[in-house]
Amino acid sequence: MKQKTWIGIGAFVGLAALAISSCESGNIGGGNKLTTPKLPSKAFDYETVETALMGSLNVKHLLFGKVANTGFFPNQQGEVDADMKDAASSFSSAGAQLGRVLFYDKRMSLNNTVSCGSCHHQALAFSDRMMVSTGFGGKTTKRNSMSMNNPVTFNNLFWDSRAKSTMDLSLRPVFDHIEMGMESDEMLEKKLALESYYGPLFKEAFGTEEITRKRIAMAITHFLSSMISMNSKHDNVMAGKAQFTTLEKMGREIFFSNRANCSKCHAGDNFSAPDDPGGSYGAPTVAGTANVGLDKNYADNGKGNGKFRIPSLRNVELTGPYMHDGRFATLEAVVDHYSKGIQAHPHLDANLKMLNGQPMRMNFSSEEKDALVAFLRTLTDYTFVTDQKYSDPFAN
Repeated sequence: MKQKTWIGIGAFVGLAALAISSCESGNIGGGNKLTTPKLPSKAFDYETVETALMGSLNVKHLLFGKVANTGFFPNQQGEVDADMKDAASSFSSAGAQLGRVLFYDKRMSLNNTVSCGSCHHQALAFSDRMMVSTGFGGKTTKRNSMSMNNPVTFNNLFWDSRAKSTMDLSLRPVFDHIEMGMESDEMLEKKLALESYYGPLFKEAFGTEEITRKRIAMAITHFLSSMISMNSKHDNVMAGKAQFTTLEKMGREIFFSNRANCSKCHAGDNFSAPDDPGGSYGAPTVAGTANVGLDKNYADNGKGNGKFRIPSLRNVELTGPYMHDGRFATLEAVVDHYSKGIQAHPHLDANLKMLNGQPMRMNFSSEEKDALVAFLRTLTDYTFVTDQKYSDPFAN
């Protein structure tokens, strides 16, 4: 069924005026007029990714969940997500290249002012260094812009885990009334068809120049799924190609200790919630989220009861400010929270409680805090944040 969002006549007139104004003046946010993408004569290789520890990864296999061990991305009824399976079957470098263009094209918003890339900057591991982000009409989003690290390997995405796959995620911001404001499938399809560069890109990716909502979603899914970040210093140390400093090693020991419990929530290759179905953070009512004691009373309850997505810590050095509302400006402030600031909430995660049910008080020393931050910085993947195949083709 085609998606439509009906708005009042007054609102439509205002938005139309805004769209006309933006088309005349170019990009309101950055002051630059809309341009066409500059692409290589042959698409970058998005099908394989070289990693320090796991060697060469096949992205199509990741899409099918073989490497990530997540099955075929089942929906809540336990059935295969047909759209996600179609995205996996059609995956190609040409599709990912099209997805790259769509990801960075401000024409994907109602008034040509924002793109997905406006809130997800490559140099910041696809976050935006803002507490909350600004949408197409100047309004701000409700939550902090999450970074994108290996999104294909997750079962749950967004701060409230409302998306079950990269395909499910792909167009939600485009049709969001604050983020990008597109009003219907037809509007999006017709708008992209006006641009001469899209026909050939769709043909190369899918065999014909036809532009449809599903093809748009699949192409963005291809691009997002190719975003693999596994070349940090930590990966290289684990592969025997580098060594930790004394402080980094101390921080890693604290991170994985029973005292700190960091690795109970930030687990596995992604340092994120173990959200596979059937796991402690995998149930539909949890879906990779936890209440980490930020407040005694939450203004935003996330997935429910103050539970928010446990994010990947890969590239965390680059992705501040932190938490769903961007309340912590630095990693040091985050460590301070877990050291002595956890609030006693009725739904506080069990891994953050002492035996008597009260919030943990780890009371890290200054050296221990420095060590934890030093270790977290070893998770930065400089290859990922500088790789041209993930860069903005409209800026080159």
